[in-house]
Amino acid sequence: MKKFYRIFLLLILLITLTTFTPSELNTFPKKKNFLFKIKNVEIIENQIINKQEIKEKLTDVYGKNIFFVKKNDLEKSLKSIEFLEKIEVKKKYPDTIIIQIYETKPLGIFFKKNQKYLLDSSSKLIDFNKYDFFDNLPSIFGDGAEKNFVIFFKQLQNNNFPIKRINKYYYFQIGRWDIRLVNDQIIKFPPNKMAEAIQKSVELINHQDFKNQNIIDLRIHGKIVVE
Repeated sequence: MKKFYRIFLLLILLITLTTFTPSELNTFPKKKNFLFKIKNVEIIENQIINKQEIKEKLTDVYGKNIFFVKKNDLEKSLKSIEFLEKIEVKKKYPDTIIIQIYETKPLGIFFKKNQKYLLDSSSKLIDFNKYDFFDNLPSIFGDGAEKNFVIFFKQLQNNNFPIKRINKYYYFQIGRWDIRLVNDQIIKFPPNKMAEAIQKSVELINHQDFKNQNIIDLRIHGKIVVE
């Protein structure tokens, strides 16, 4: 009886070995890989940048395993996109990548060699003709203004200057600025002690006695010259 069982078990083993094919081992891994391939890319929080432009830059991502796609890989593909400051990436398993967009802000229209550019909050120059719907932004003039504007702009903000009242910015290579307000009033700032000068300018433009002055000159520390 024991001999019969041994023969029976040997026959079962023989049948199993002769009908087995190695490809059957790959059935489950293939299914697993298929499940975790990227099928969708969602873009959120974009205001200026076109979603389609981002997706076109990420065509190589589709079909890749979601576990192995890294933020750095996506950043490299998107680095040429204008107004893109940074991204945050989330993975929605099993097959979706969510990209949150952080954009720079266009601050003004910069004039250089008879060409118009948008100057953004990262000091980058962007072809104005591609985004001419920003034509309501203030104008910026002066050689080297694009390198120094963001610093000056932040100083104005930090000292509570009413930015929306500014129509034009003029930069001088000695390192100082003039601004023209929407009422055509001009304010001349010094090259140093900028915070004090800005604070004084805010006080003056809100003072009734200075509202009819065409020029407020603060270039000399401790003195106010008006015209």
